[in-house]
Amino acid sequence: MLIKLILLALGIWFVYRLVTGYGHSVQRDRQVDSPTSEDMVRCIHCGVHLPRSESIVSHGEFFCTNEHRQLHQK
Repeated sequence: MLIKLILLALGIWFVYRLVTGYGHSVQRDRQVDSPTSEDMVRCIHCGVHLPRSESIVSHGEFFCTNEHRQLHQK
């Protein structure tokens, strides 16, 4: 009788670990599948592509550096 209870407890523990492990792997896959992406823009002066957050915007045009913005305005 005691062996049956131990086997039942081990079976329940195994199923629990299997279900929680699967849940963690699904959650990990979702994080990998949804990386944060950002729009890329092209510098009007030299043509280099860079993330929008790193660009300098002047009169609706994108530049990679302040120097290129100044050179383009001349």
